[in-house]
Amino acid sequence: MRYQYLIKNVTVIDGSGGPQYRADVAVKDDRIAAIAPAIEAEAEVVIDGRGRVLSPGFIDVHTHDDTNVIRMPEMLPKISQGVTTVIVGNCGISAAGAVIKTSVPDPMNLLGEKAHFVYPTIADYRQQVEAATPAVNVATLIGHTTLRSNQMDDLFRPANAEEICAMREQLRAALQQGALGLSTGLAYASAFSAPTQEVMALAEELAGEQGIYTTHLRSEFEPILEAMEEAFHIGRHGRVPVVISHHKCAGAKNWGRTQETLKLFDKVRQTQDVSCDCYPYSASSSTLDLKQITDEFDIVITWSEPHPEMAGQSLRDIAGAWSMSLHEAGKRLMPAGAIYYNMDEQDVRRVLRYPLTMVGSDGLPNDPMPHPRLWGAFPRVLGHYSRDEGLFPLTVAVHKMSGMSAARYQLPQRGLIKTGYYADLVLFDALKVKDSATFSQPQQPAAGIDAVWVNGVLSYQHQAVTGLRAGRFLCRQGNTIDRSKA
Repeated sequence: MRYQYLIKNVTVIDGSGGPQYRADVAVKDDRIAAIAPAIEAEAEVVIDGRGRVLSPGFIDVHTHDDTNVIRMPEMLPKISQGVTTVIVGNCGISAAGAVIKTSVPDPMNLLGEKAHFVYPTIADYRQQVEAATPAVNVATLIGHTTLRSNQMDDLFRPANAEEICAMREQLRAALQQGALGLSTGLAYASAFSAPTQEVMALAEELAGEQGIYTTHLRSEFEPILEAMEEAFHIGRHGRVPVVISHHKCAGAKNWGRTQETLKLFDKVRQTQDVSCDCYPYSASSSTLDLKQITDEFDIVITWSEPHPEMAGQSLRDIAGAWSMSLHEAGKRLMPAGAIYYNMDEQDVRRVLRYPLTMVGSDGLPNDPMPHPRLWGAFPRVLGHYSRDEGLFPLTVAVHKMSGMSAARYQLPQRGLIKTGYYADLVLFDALKVKDSATFSQPQQPAAGIDAVWVNGVLSYQHQAVTGLRAGRFLCRQGNTIDRSKA
């Protein structure tokens, strides 16, 4: 047999969490065709993998790349760090399934401008992803706030029975057309008025389609335990798995409380399918929220529509220059984006190390001064936390970014180096892999990522995209697709 690629003498970390081993790995078409101690066969390209690690491509379970995978299909911020699959539609906001009537509500504006929301169904979105052929695979959740925006004239109240019925119908169709599940962003003002019962009613649609429920909790501050209990209650009611998005204890009064939140996870996981994701940084990033403005930690403005010249400056300095309070300055800047230095490093480490935690970047690709997690989250786990800090072995780091994620989101034949699986692969130098993106210079590709294959196509090598893109739209295992609309 003649292979396209033969990677010789490489250290394989297969994504399962099991021990690493030395092997030759062969790729033919879009699959891993053979794995053996030695493969003697012809190949179009033979790569000496000595001194390198071969792992499954990383699955970014928490992204806001919804419109970017179509508008900017080279996806350099992700492919350059070894990400081969992105899950979009998080935090209650999905471009897929959205119909914008007037202006784009916050925080849906994180995904783009009104002109970018042109996918009224999941089938429409899938068609455009496949036409764009992004460098990475794409799977999507359907956003609760997106559903609300489609069906309601006022997002700052509970939905009525008729509106809930319409949202359920749209959610059901979205699931049948390939959405992975439902996401919520109950902390945002556009969804905060939704009572638990509203979300429970929507969750009832998930079990029949084997969907998942992911949530940006109603609060990541002092009421976090109550917010987690609400999420778990919704999951029990809908009989579906629950993922707590970007799990953190935000705000100085909350620091150290991951010891409590992880104890709650330990208790609930005995009877319920629950997990979480996190990004490996102690600062968050989102739109500027007046409720989060405080003098307890630094807040840096990343963009402002009325005052773009203030991007990159701290809110404290801006308020001082304008001779006004932090809240007055915040109001004057809005709409705006911000980085909040609102977490404790020990909390980040506890969550990242927790056995149920996957890795997601939560990067904001449309932010003119993005959080460095957009470009650096996955190599930061490999280099800083695994190699340099010894938080967990490299095999565990890779598992959290590949096999665990593929299993959680039911992405068939992904996330493992296994014969017959799709050839989503990363070749990297374990001694040199490092996140280069910083808060002052966030748009920097990682060091130590030698090559990335997506569906068997070499898409990134020598610190540059190859120009070959092979990403696909992914559905969860067992999903039924209406091919006539796809």
